[in-house]
Amino acid sequence: MHSIAMNISTNVTRNKVNAQITAKRSLLCVGLDSDPAKIPDIFGRMDRPVLAFNRSVIRATANHAVAYKINTAFYEARGIEGISDMQNTLESLPSECLSIADAKRADIGNTSRMYAKAFFEHWAFDAITAAPYMGTDSLEPFFDYDNKLIFVLCLTSNPGSADFEEQQLSSGGTLYDAVLEKVQEWNRNNNAGIVVGATKSALLGEIRKKAPGLFFLIPGVGAQGGSLRDSSLSGLDDNKESALINVSRGVIYPQGDFESPEAFEHAVRIQAAALHEEMHTAF
Repeated sequence: MHSIAMNISTNVTRNKVNAQITAKRSLLCVGLDSDPAKIPDIFGRMDRPVLAFNRSVIRATANHAVAYKINTAFYEARGIEGISDMQNTLESLPSECLSIADAKRADIGNTSRMYAKAFFEHWAFDAITAAPYMGTDSLEPFFDYDNKLIFVLCLTSNPGSADFEEQQLSSGGTLYDAVLEKVQEWNRNNNAGIVVGATKSALLGEIRKKAPGLFFLIPGVGAQGGSLRDSSLSGLDDNKESALINVSRGVIYPQGDFESPEAFEHAVRIQAAALHEEMHTAF
């Protein structure tokens, strides 16, 4: 256990987000799944509606969030304009907060090297989500970036997780157990993490016991029905660090008609503060 702690101390990115978790007593990761069809009309009248919307969300949540997760699909779907908004949003994030590219990438080695270069060098995200299905060689190019964080899909919050992730193997365990074991082998630089859905809160504590050294990214709170309190209590490691709870729709789309960006930001700030307050129970 001591050697793991020593290695973790060399990971600048992991240290950065854990310092924020401790300082703010927050696990809040704000998901910027920004859909032009859902943002308030006040932003639709601006030159770059999604970018203006994102910047308002960032201003409203900066005191409560320790990380931001940009779901790349919402930007890629809009072509060059969307990619430009993604880049400018990344540049607008507080430097002390973790930036996650929710891209769920992985392919044969030479392709994954290009994915890793795109998200870690061209756009300089701190972390990325990745799919484990193609195995070790498809993920090594991401783990080679020893001061980044790689969140591997393990037990996700969607109903379809039963199709593969929860299937029993001949060994007696489940597929997600096999993924969990493999990710711990890949954690040579203490830059490995897993995605575990908040809707699986009954299993979250068990998974944390099996993987005390991994960083957890926990989506599924809010619109998907996961428990914020249970996820906060079960997700943290023994140092009360190394876990993020992502909330997207439950923060960025408050109810109401807003006459100004300031009014919208006030509503977002109230929702972020309420989530932050509930997370305090875990510390």
